[in-house]
Amino acid sequence: MPDPIHVRGSVSIPESELGWRFSRSSGPGGQHVNTSATAAELSFDVANSPSLPEPLKARALDRLSHRLVRGVLTIRAEEYRSQQRNRDAARTRLATLLADATA
Repeated sequence: MPDPIHVRGSVSIPESELGWRFSRSSGPGGQHVNTSATAAELSFDVANSPSLPEPLKARALDRLSHRLVRGVLTIRAEEYRSQQRNRDAARTRLATLLADATA
């Protein structure tokens, strides 16, 4: 199981709170571009997360409001030809977004 996503201080998001979907990537990618589900879409329910303390949750909901749909933040990564690298990229983006939004 992957490590939790560190937000700030002792606050982190466990893998169990993340939702994943995989699909085919768009754009160039060689012979596997239309056969491999390498694009990763990460969903995190900011509004209902038990891991975020209320003050940080309120700040994140306010600052990320333009990116949320019913309190859920979705991040799509498809820049790599490997599903694992796209998963890692999405996790890194989520950590950065949450750290900035809760600062």
